[in-house]
Amino acid sequence: MTEAETTALLPAGLRDILPPDAAFAADLVQRLRACFAGYGYDWVDPPLVEFEDTLFDGAGAAMTNETFRLMDPVSQRMMGLRTDITVQVARIATTRLANAPRPLRLAYAGDVLRVKGKQLRPERQFTQIGAELIGSESEAADVEAVTMAIDGLTRLGVAKLSVDLTVPALVPQVLAALEAPARAAAAVRAALDRKDAAGVDVAAAPLGQGATVFGLLLRAAGTAESALDKLARIPLPDAARREADRLGAVARALMAALPGTAFTIDPVESRGLEYHTGVSFTIFRAGVRGEIGLGGRYLAGRAGAARAQEPGTGFTLYLDPILRALPEPKHGERIYVPFGTPADAAAGLRENGHRTVAGLAPEANGDAPAEARRLGCTHLWHDGRIVPVAGTGP
Repeated sequence: MTEAETTALLPAGLRDILPPDAAFAADLVQRLRACFAGYGYDWVDPPLVEFEDTLFDGAGAAMTNETFRLMDPVSQRMMGLRTDITVQVARIATTRLANAPRPLRLAYAGDVLRVKGKQLRPERQFTQIGAELIGSESEAADVEAVTMAIDGLTRLGVAKLSVDLTVPALVPQVLAALEAPARAAAAVRAALDRKDAAGVDVAAAPLGQGATVFGLLLRAAGTAESALDKLARIPLPDAARREADRLGAVARALMAALPGTAFTIDPVESRGLEYHTGVSFTIFRAGVRGEIGLGGRYLAGRAGAARAQEPGTGFTLYLDPILRALPEPKHGERIYVPFGTPADAAAGLRENGHRTVAGLAPEANGDAPAEARRLGCTHLWHDGRIVPVAGTGP
């Protein structure tokens, strides 16, 4: 490894984004922003760091162990680098925009940083693009969140999408109804997370006659139609039954609205959805490592605050898997403008939407085409015309 390569090393999970990927990524963000604006979502831009007491309040508590911390030299208070923009948007909605009409529709994009990467996403810094709908408990809000996420991805050209629906609160509600001790509840949750059917039966056995429900929930996972049929036959406590019925209503509405999207249901999944309280979802694309996005219901606002917490739903899309799902970008047309070309000629090219690369010194041996090729230009400004450069091209 050369000295230059050694000094350019970055921490694990961080990377430079180079041309043409950086420009392509920026364009994708702008296209998603335009899509969300079409649904009536206004743009917000939260700060990169916040004080811990606001960053970790409410839904943000689930991200405590993922957060880099630093001391603010001005206030002498601890701050955290954001790990998830959703919690920041929820704070904005319930404080700065507390008096705005509900439901409130907000969209955002920005980088987040986490202490650790995941097996399927080793990146620790990545870009989130998302939207939040705050102030509505309706099933139509759940449907809008999923529909808009799929619409945005489809407009980018991301095909072969599938959506896995779940209700992270379902299992905890069943455990509460059975009055499960903390140790037994933890054992059941761990076995469900492993998708270990035999382990679930063993862990749930001490909970009595109703414990068989956990195995039934685990085995209900599958395509939406099959899972809904199985869920309807599982004896659930009243609170859990209401959540399952809502999941069914949302799933049926989505299947009708998005016939080209594959839907599955996993009634026991909750990993990665720790602060979600209702119908939630994860978006995958066939052949792409990791999830492309996730979202769902949560409570916006500070727990125990004078103003009651508000229902919210939304989603976050991740730029890195979106880039992996699309064909590699190519350099577009670049016109080399030889040294000494009048400035108004180059300005006219740019005004017509062209990209120009100006020569900054006389070309070696007067060979402008060779200099254009060296700089990766596809075309050359010659005798008042745009001409292709042999041996180059997008």
